[in-house]
Amino acid sequence: MPLYNCRPISRRGFTLLELLVVIAIMAMATSGVSLAMRDTGLTALEREAQRLSVLFESARAQSRASGMPVYWHVTEQGFQFDGLAPGALPENWLGSGITARSGSNQRAGVRLGPEPIIGPQTVEVVSSAEPPNKPERVLFVSTDGLRPFAVRSEARP
Repeated sequence: MPLYNCRPISRRGFTLLELLVVIAIMAMATSGVSLAMRDTGLTALEREAQRLSVLFESARAQSRASGMPVYWHVTEQGFQFDGLAPGALPENWLGSGITARSGSNQRAGVRLGPEPIIGPQTVEVVSSAEPPNKPERVLFVSTDGLRPFAVRSEARP
């Protein structure tokens, strides 16, 4: 008489390994869908605001190095840095439908130096509404005058 039962065990259900594989596949599919559904208009606006922040810091550094004041303002084609050599920094937006405002006046500018403390300044980077029934999107590039320019979602230095 055998000491153990040799009957085959009927398997019902799934093993832990099978469940983990299915959960991992579902997680990867979910992350792929969420990345594909990201708002490209907001992504472009964030990229433009970050780029403007870096351009401001570059112009600020060049102003301090040369001892000459540098002013930034919006133009019909994009924007302009007065006080730098032509072509020293880009003067256009990468995407279409992007513009900027400084405070309540769209044509006002930003002073970027040469003093180490420049005073609080804020620029609104705006993505025009497409389609027209959608509200415009706004990000703020600002500094308190001491720290570097940073991108924020609300208006505060």
